Amino acid sequence: MNKHILSNGLRLVVEPIPTCRSVAFGIWVKTGSRNEQQHHNGISHFIEHMLFKGTDKYSAKDIAELFDGIGGNVNAFTSKEYTCYYAKVLDEHLPIAVEALADMFFRSTFDPTELEKEKNVIFEEISMYEDTPDDMVHDLIASAAYEDHSLGYTIIGTEQNLTAMNSDTLKQYMKNQYTIENTVIAIAGNIDDSIVQLMEQHFSGLQNKGSEVLYTPPTFHSNLKYHEKKTEQNHICLSLPGLSAKDDRVYAMVLLNNAIGGGMSSRLFQEIREKRGMAYSVYSYHTSYQDGGMFTIYTGTAPKQTEDVLKVTMELLSELKDKGLTAGELRKGKEQMKGSLILSLESTSSRMNRLGKNELMLDRHYDMDEIIERIESVQLDQIQELTLEMLATPFALSMVGQTDKVLEGFRRDQLV
Repeated sequence: MNKHILSNGLRLVVEPIPTCRSVAFGIWVKTGSRNEQQHHNGISHFIEHMLFKGTDKYSAKDIAELFDGIGGNVNAFTSKEYTCYYAKVLDEHLPIAVEALADMFFRSTFDPTELEKEKNVIFEEISMYEDTPDDMVHDLIASAAYEDHSLGYTIIGTEQNLTAMNSDTLKQYMKNQYTIENTVIAIAGNIDDSIVQLMEQHFSGLQNKGSEVLYTPPTFHSNLKYHEKKTEQNHICLSLPGLSAKDDRVYAMVLLNNAIGGGMSSRLFQEIREKRGMAYSVYSYHTSYQDGGMFTIYTGTAPKQTEDVLKVTMELLSELKDKGLTAGELRKGKEQMKGSLILSLESTSSRMNRLGKNELMLDRHYDMDEIIERIESVQLDQIQELTLEMLATPFALSMVGQTDKVLEGFRRDQLV
């Protein structure tokens, strides 16, 4: 990995991979729903959409045809803490992709007609989301755990907010957030030293400077949120406080998650799905932010089985609290982590994503040997200490389903 600073101060991180023929290129901006206020929640995601709707040089159709014409992919995504615009192309077509993405980044027109059309597209996206209870329940748990903090906001926003936005609203937000300090360019693939000059040519024009983003750390709340919806299953999330992305114990957390519900051999999957047949989908995951995190268990099950699923989940967590992980689970988890990590190196996209996120959010990079050393150094007592710390807080709970009767008498402090 090599890091360069362009003449305007913009950070460029690159990883040459001469053995492949593709290049993944991403523009990372440190802004997402966390940076928003409630009245314009959804604006980061809206801007992401609008950068594909035309520039002075390219129409939306031109952009699509350009990347189709070189056999490449172009896309973007918005998260709670960052937005990424990216392309993956053959190495010989990288200059074309960079020129097009730079034009979208700097010279999108935010045409009012296109703006109104794209609002309707996002309204449909919101409708699709509301028809997907197993997605909705995850936003509901964030709202339960973080209350009015912006980490509890949805990424997609609301129809009311979007309706009020216009071109000037989006341009002003970009001016405030799309600054040199908040932006990183990440590239992985078959590139050489000429990449620096190519980036200088297209991105030295970014002169928008700003101050460092200062966040208010979130406070975890043990709330219950229920959304009534006619569904065949109850969709349930149970969350506990997790770790920030900068916490040195994050590898211990990943290993703990793997054992609880991170795969088909995990305790939750084996007990709830394989042994008892009470759910098709059951898993856990850990989400890290700049200054906090959240550990979440999800299950989708029939209403008549909801109480039993929650009871079994409590039993599993209680056993984990009392006895901890086994040496076998720790070893298996380490091999899973190392395998996933090494397999991801076969993808230029995965490497680019790792470069961009590490530089933007952590301002540090670990090579493969350092990461494996950190994974191998995790001990059972460290995981047990983390388990006890996590379970010392009453959990937050969310559900999307037909009735909240089961939740009414369910104690969220029973593991404390």
